[in-house]
Amino acid sequence: MPTGTLLLIDDETHLRQAIARMLELEGYTVLTAPDARRGLEELRQHADEVLVVLSDVKLPDGHGLDLLPRYQQVAPLAEVVLLTAYGTIADGVRAMKQGAFDYLTKGDSDDQLVVVVDRAAEKARLQRRVADLEKKVGAQYSFESMIGHSQALQEAKRLAQRVASTDSTVLLEGPTGAGKELFAQAIHQASPRRSKPFVAVNCSAFPKDLLESELFGYRKGAFTGALADKRGLLEEAHGGTLFLDEIGELELNVQAKFLRVLETQTFTKLGDVKPVQVDVRIVAATNRNLRQEAAEGHFRPDLYYRLSVFTVPVPGLNERRADIEPLAQYFLQFYAAKLRRRLRGLDAAALRELQRYDWKGNVRELKNVLERAVILADGDTLTVDDLPAELHYFTPDAGLDEAADKSLRTMEKRQIRQVLHDTGGNKMEAARQLGIGTKTLYRKIQEYGL
Repeated sequence: MPTGTLLLIDDETHLRQAIARMLELEGYTVLTAPDARRGLEELRQHADEVLVVLSDVKLPDGHGLDLLPRYQQVAPLAEVVLLTAYGTIADGVRAMKQGAFDYLTKGDSDDQLVVVVDRAAEKARLQRRVADLEKKVGAQYSFESMIGHSQALQEAKRLAQRVASTDSTVLLEGPTGAGKELFAQAIHQASPRRSKPFVAVNCSAFPKDLLESELFGYRKGAFTGALADKRGLLEEAHGGTLFLDEIGELELNVQAKFLRVLETQTFTKLGDVKPVQVDVRIVAATNRNLRQEAAEGHFRPDLYYRLSVFTVPVPGLNERRADIEPLAQYFLQFYAAKLRRRLRGLDAAALRELQRYDWKGNVRELKNVLERAVILADGDTLTVDDLPAELHYFTPDAGLDEAADKSLRTMEKRQIRQVLHDTGGNKMEAARQLGIGTKTLYRKIQEYGL
C-alpha cells in the first residue's frame, strides 16, 4: 500500500473531504486547505514531507496555473497535480509546460485520480532519493570534507574555492598521492556544473596509442578493431568537468588536438571529418614541472600556458605535517568501521612514529599504512608494533644528531638503520646486503636499540 503525505487544496468542502477520504484509504496522509493562502502555509510547514500537491485551479484567492510556480518554489521536490471542474486543452497544455505533473477534470474517474497520484508520488520519492544522493556526494567531495588545518592546505583550498565558481581551466600541481583528484572533485561540486558528469581519466593508465581514442572517441572502421562508433570521454563529460590526471603523459600529437578543445570546445573523432561541439570544463593535474618540460620540448608551451590559466599547488603531506594526526585518526576510524574492528585510537608512540616518517607517498601512503595497521592490530588501541617495519627504522632526527659523530660504532648503527629502512624491515635481506649473518644482525639491532 502506498504511503506518504499529500496536500489537497480545494474550496469545495464536501468534495475536499471526499477526495481526502478516498486517498487516505489508499494509505496516504492527506493535509487539506480551503484556499491558496492556507494551502501555501501548510506547504511551507510540511515542505520536507509533502510528495504531491493536488490543487483546484479556481480558488477564492488565486488561480491554480498562477499558483503553480509558488508551489514549486516552496517545495521543489514535490509534484503538482491540478484539478478543475471545466478542463480545457489549452489550460492543460499550459499547465504541463509550466511543470505540472498532470491536469485532471474533477469527477471523471476516482481510479484515474488514484493512479495519477501514485505515479506522481513515486516520481517525487525518486527525486528525493536522487537529491539525497547528490547531497551525500557533495558532502563527501566538498572542500569542507578535506581533513586538516595546516596553513599549506588552507591556502590551497582558498585558491581552489575562488576558481571553483568559474569555468576557467585549472591546473593542480603536486606530488603523487597528495589528493589532487579530491581537489578536482571539490572544485566540480562547488561549481554550477555540480549536477552534470564528473569524468576522471588517468593519462598514465592508458597505453599511449589508446589514450587518443578514449578521449576523443572514434567512428566505425577508423582502425582495425573499431567495429562500432564510440563516444569519447570528452562527450561523456559534456556539460560537466573532465579531470585529466597526469596530463604530462599526453603525447605531443594528442596535446595538439587537446589544445583545440581548450580553445574552441570542438574536436574531431578518429575516422571522422565532422567536428563535435562540447561544453566541458577542464581540470588537469600533474606531478611534473610542466613549465620546465615545455622549455625542454617535452610538452607543448602553448598547451601549458592554456592549462595554467589558474594553478593550484596541492601540498604534499610533508608540507602539512600538522595534518598527519587528524588524517591518521580519520583513516583509523574509517578502516576500523569497514573491517568491523573496535579500535579507540593510536597510542602516543605510534603517533610519534607516523609524525617522524618521511611520507614520500603522501596521503595515499598514510592511508595504506593505517589500513594495514588496523588489520594487524590485536588490542583496542593501535600501537607501534602494528605499524610497518620501515616506519620503525626511519629516524631522520637521529641521523642529524649523529652526523658529526664519525666513530665506527655510530657509522655502523647508521648503516644498519638505513639498510633496514630500504628493505622494509626484511632482516634476512638486510643481513644479506650488509654481508653479515642473520643472528649477528639481530644482536646488532638489540645492541643499538633499533
